[in-house]
Amino acid sequence: MTDATSLLKSLRRPRLLVRAARFGLMDYNRDRDLKKLMKTPATPSPARAIDGLLQEEARLEDTRKAGDASYSVSHHVEVLIALMAEMRLLPKGPRAV
Repeated sequence: MTDATSLLKSLRRPRLLVRAARFGLMDYNRDRDLKKLMKTPATPSPARAIDGLLQEEARLEDTRKAGDASYSVSHHVEVLIALMAEMRLLPKGPRAV
C-alpha cells in the first residue's frame, strides 16, 4: 500500500481539478459514491478502492491529455474526491518520535 500512497502523492494534476475535488470532499458518501464509481454491490476496503480508483484516474488523465472528446471532467473530479477520501481512511504508518 505504500506504493499507492507515494503514487498518489506524486500525482500532478491541474489546480482546478484538485480544488474541485477538495471542495467535494465534504459531500462524499462512501457507501453511495464508491459503489457507483467502482460498480460493485458492496463497498470495498479502502486499500482495494484506492487501487481501482488509481487505475481509473490514470485512464482519465490519459484521456484528458489526449484531448479525447469522451473525457468527462465531472467523472475525473468524482474519482479524485474518492481517492482523497479513501486515503484518509488508510491507517497511518509508524511515526518517528
